[in-house]
Amino acid sequence: MDTSMRAAVRTEGPTDGTGAAGRKVRRPQFVKHLALTLAALASLFPFYWLVVMATSTNAEVFTFPPRLYPGDKLFTNLGKVVEAVPLDTAFVNSLIVSVSAVLLSTFLCSLGGFVFARMRFRGRDKLFGIVLATMVFPTGVTLAPSVQIYSHLGWMNTFLPLVVPGAASAFGLFWMRQTALSSIPYELVEAARLDGCGLLRTYWHVALPAMRPGLAAFGIFGFMWSWNDYMWPLIVLNDPTKYTLPVALAQLKGNYGNLDYSVVMAGTLVAAIPLIVLFLFCRKAIFSNMVAGALK
Repeated sequence: MDTSMRAAVRTEGPTDGTGAAGRKVRRPQFVKHLALTLAALASLFPFYWLVVMATSTNAEVFTFPPRLYPGDKLFTNLGKVVEAVPLDTAFVNSLIVSVSAVLLSTFLCSLGGFVFARMRFRGRDKLFGIVLATMVFPTGVTLAPSVQIYSHLGWMNTFLPLVVPGAASAFGLFWMRQTALSSIPYELVEAARLDGCGLLRTYWHVALPAMRPGLAAFGIFGFMWSWNDYMWPLIVLNDPTKYTLPVALAQLKGNYGNLDYSVVMAGTLVAAIPLIVLFLFCRKAIFSNMVAGALK
């Protein structure tokens, strides 16, 4: 080995990541991981503060400096919630409404999105443009007409207005159309047709398995929107036995706006648990292979 090669070997240094080059590579990675960790902690802190408030008394909530660890008053606060509002009935009502809305909307929106994405018919793009145009109207514009329509139909003070209107929403059709465009090749649909599949069989056996990740994500969002909806159930429902959780928890407000925040937070904590459980069970479906189901 000549002198120039020896000098090159000496100047390169270690190649196992312990030298200057390794430190330069690892330093940006450390900064990125630190930033992501801080962002995750910042996003989780509101939920942690919810737990702290739900397990404290109302006086402890307003202490300064604030107490940053949970207390032991959770079951006491939950008892006050149960005494003030029919929490178990409201929980069941919210579950019925949310599950029904998700099942109906995922079926109709996935079917409509598949048709708009992979079925050829005259006026398809113009019709889809009209559907998207309905998204520009604010909710307040259609509020009064909707109440009049459901009043004439006899649906007021029932769960039907909470389930049926969002069954084929413009956003759901747009979401599922984009999912179908990215996950279902035209060749796959043509192959199903050559095998003798009609529209519904193609949708059920080919399109639906391919759209499963997008369908799971849309179902999670739909359940969350329906579960947290407050204004529309407040307008439609006037029977306390049919209140959903957000409406029932709003009844915890005392006279002249006096609130026991610890009791309200205890009820809010109970209302947030199903959303957390749903995400933990469905998160893998969102990141699964987009076309693995159909190709299988």
